Formats: sequence, structure tokens, C-alpha cells
Amino acid sequence: MTDALARANTKAEETLEDIELDLLLEGILRRYGLDFRGYARVSLRRRVWNMVHAMKLETFSALQGKVLHDAQMMDMLLQHLSVNTTTMFRDPSFFQAFRDQVVPHLFSAPFVRIWHAGCSTGEEVYSLAILLQEAGLYERSRIYATDMNVAVVEQAKSGIFPLEHMREYTSNYQRAGGTCSFSDYYTANYDHAIFKASLRKNIVFAQHNLVSDGTFNEFNVILCRNVLIYFGTQLQEHVHRLLHQSLRRFGVLALGRGETLRFTVLEREYDEVDVQERIYRRRA
Repeated sequence: MTDALARANTKAEETLEDIELDLLLEGILRRYGLDFRGYARVSLRRRVWNMVHAMKLETFSALQGKVLHDAQMMDMLLQHLSVNTTTMFRDPSFFQAFRDQVVPHLFSAPFVRIWHAGCSTGEEVYSLAILLQEAGLYERSRIYATDMNVAVVEQAKSGIFPLEHMREYTSNYQRAGGTCSFSDYYTANYDHAIFKASLRKNIVFAQHNLVSDGTFNEFNVILCRNVLIYFGTQLQEHVHRLLHQSLRRFGVLALGRGETLRFTVLEREYDEVDVQERIYRRRA
């Protein structure tokens, strides 16, 4: 086989794969109402291939048949498509910056509403609850923790995490400026840590899809960390508009370090609070 013919065959295979992926995503949208078409293509393709290999299949088309006819298969694919990598007080410097630069401005609000979009399994939600409690703000705050994946929302709602992770979480907490003993916030039960019910009482866990669902309240703070990096440019713009619409005047938007408002359509609608930690304040 000549090099030219090999390249032509590779190109044809890539084109066919794109067609199959488009059909799979369209089928998922029409069957389940979940829209992944605007996700970053390279990452999306890799995650779908992971599912294909896990099922010992050979093509996206083979996966499509199973997913469209079996809701449990769709649940499995959703686990592959969802990015659920998180820890308590993830990026401790962010939580330190939030404690120092955001919390003092929240005391002027009679009631603080916070939206944690893309909350995954909830570790960072409980981290935020602990931070607010230590600041004396938790009793007049409500955290809305949402994710498109119902399974991880239910896991987050339980407030139960592996006990083996507590040493790492304790270190993160201390580096984030924690003022108490981290072990006071949970009870060890065999191989799990059960976080106190008092931390959950002001948290509302719910399913929400940033791609297809709209705004549902006006917030003092929105955290959407390490989520937008998995979206394509058009979908990022859509979500940025949704977040801006959901923020009250002078509200705070916190993004992940890999994300930025620079060069977006809404860049001029915010002032930078912390450049390194990607914390912004909406202008009037």
C-alpha cells in the first residue's frame, strides 16, 4: 500500500468515525434529551472510545444501538462522559483566595445564594459549606449544588466519602486556611467518613444541565470550576451567558484555573478579583 493510499484510507476512516459520532450524539439527544454536541470534540471522542472498548465493541455505531435501546447503557455512557474528578478543598489556594477576597463582601448581603454548577460528587460543595461556617455566614446562606448526572448528585447528597481520602483532604483544608480541626466535621464509620448533617442542611442538591436548562435564581456567587474546558467554543459562550444572567449585580463568578473570561463575549462585563484563581466580579 502506498503512503498516499494509506493516508486516504485513514482520512476515510476518520470521516466515517465523525459521521458515526454525530449520529450517536443526535440519537442521545432525541432519545434522552441530553445534548453533548457542543462538547470539545477530542475529549468527547476519547471518552466515547473508552466506553466502546469497555463494552468490547468495535465502532460507535455498535454502541449507538445498545445505548438507544437500553437506558442502563445510557447511564453507563453518561459515567464515561461526565468528568467527576474532584477532591475536598481542591486547589487550596483557590479556597484561601475565596476566604480572603470574596467572603468579606458577602456580609453586606441579607441572605447569600450560591450556585455550585457541575458539583460532581460533592466534595467541593462540602468544602464551601465548611468555609462559610467558619466565616460565620453559613446560617444565612444557601448553596444550590447541581450536576447533569443524577447518579453523582445522589452520591453528593449522601455526604459520605472514603475514609482513606481524609488525610489528603485534611492537608488541603489546612492549606486553604482552615481554622478548626478537620476531623470535627465528620464521623468515621468503618471505611467511610460521614459528614455532619449540619453541613447539609443549607445545601440544595438537584439535577441541572448547563447545556439545555436555563437560569433558576439570582445568585451572589457562582462556582463553575473545571467545567467549561470540556465544552466547545459555542457551548462555552452559551454557558457564559447563562451564568452572567444568573448573577446579581456585583456578584462573583469563580472559574477553574484552566478557564478564563478573556477573549469571551462577556469579558467586559466583569472585573478581575483574583487573576491567578480566575475569580471575577460582575459589573453593574
